[in-house]
Order: sequence, then C-alpha cells, then structure tokens
Amino acid sequence: MDREQVLNVVIKHIKLNVDGLENVEIDPHKTIGEYGASSLDGVEIVSACMRELKIKIPRTEVSSFKTINDLVELFAKFKDEASQEVKVTQ
Repeated sequence: MDREQVLNVVIKHIKLNVDGLENVEIDPHKTIGEYGASSLDGVEIVSACMRELKIKIPRTEVSSFKTINDLVELFAKFKDEASQEVKVTQ
C-alpha cells in the first residue's frame, strides 16, 4: 500500500468522524483539529485507520503527530514494516 492509499484511508475516517466534512477537500498539511475534530474524534480516527490498515502503533508514537501528513507518514511507515515482516516469514 503506497502513501496515497494511506492518505485516502485517513481522509475517509476524518470525514466519517467529523460532521460537515463530506464535501470538503482535506489539506494534509493541516491538523485534524483545524477541521473541528475533538481529541475523542482523533482517537477514533486513529483507531479506525489502524484497524483498516491492519497495523498496531504504540500510543507514544501516535501521540506525537501534529498534521494529517505526520499521521499518514507514521501509518505508511508501520504499514511498510508490517508488509516487510510478512515477506520475511513466508
């Protein structure tokens, strides 16, 4: 899964969890808070993305993201590491 696909997953979950964003273009350089997401929304967005991407990330690493791009980069890194582990074990 490439970075663009990870970005699409994150944007999908932002739009599902924050009211009024259905027709809004999401700028990945902004924070989810700039789109009206509460801290609880942020937890749900991160959790839903990790479930869909089938990755687990320590809370300490997840809490360090600022922008949507930061979150996408973190998810992409862990997704890539997870796919490398699968290749090694096969």
